Amino acid sequence: MLSPGQARTLTVVGAGAIGSALALYLSRAGHQVTVVARGERLRQLRADGAIVTTRGERAPVHVADEVAPADLLLVPVRPWQVDALLPPLRAAASPVMFMFNAWTGVPALRDAVGRERFAWGFPAIVAALRAGKLEARVVPRALARLQITSLGALPDFRPAWLDGWAATFTAAGIPTVECDDMQAWLATHAAVMGPLMAAGVIATKRGLSSTEARAVVDAWRAGFTLVRARGLEVTPGALASLINAPAPLLSALLWLASRVGALAPLGDNGADEPRFLLDAMAGDGLATVLNDLTP
Repeated sequence: MLSPGQARTLTVVGAGAIGSALALYLSRAGHQVTVVARGERLRQLRADGAIVTTRGERAPVHVADEVAPADLLLVPVRPWQVDALLPPLRAAASPVMFMFNAWTGVPALRDAVGRERFAWGFPAIVAALRAGKLEARVVPRALARLQITSLGALPDFRPAWLDGWAATFTAAGIPTVECDDMQAWLATHAAVMGPLMAAGVIATKRGLSSTEARAVVDAWRAGFTLVRARGLEVTPGALASLINAPAPLLSALLWLASRVGALAPLGDNGADEPRFLLDAMAGDGLATVLNDLTP
């Protein structure tokens, strides 16, 4: 079993904001971290030899342009980028932890790498790259009843190598819990964050209108209905209680949050990901409540 203080080798496949944040925390905790990047981000990381934050902090990392074997491969990419990565992930023959939003397709990715090598983690981190420098905040353990960083597999098979990794992330400063059904967790997260990130994109330019705020609430509730229609449980269950609060209250809170800057960080990385999630959910029947949420 992996002990939290044991130094490990990790390859982070993708050097965007979330990948850079993972590399920062894990490197600072003493793990040997390789970051796989491309283009201008690859050139910058090679020049710096480190993840550099907007506050001038530096965390040394190895930099590569190809996937290399490690104790664990972390894959925090955009969902539409993962197919191109499957051949090198298979070839590396290391445990793989996918780390991105997904409404569907989780079992297919497990089949692609093999259930013995498969896990999914979702980093509850709000992060952005500003002129190549990282700005990141980790969701604290105090919000564990809602959604903090979570990892796990599917209910029918849990690989033994997962032992200790939640504690390792926690020891690195990323409070993490294990979930026994990551497909349900991810579907719930997509139902919450797709509409909320779309609202965040709007909030980077202006406050939400009352119609837009209500559209977020309607989309949440319709999304949870779709989660259950797929035979999945809303996970964690406390989210269902929160989103079942009176719609006028939730709408008013979103409206206010958009005017004090609380939603804008959710839109920092643009409209592509929320649009991808909303399109996927619309294909499953969510279209009627999305007309007012086009980021």
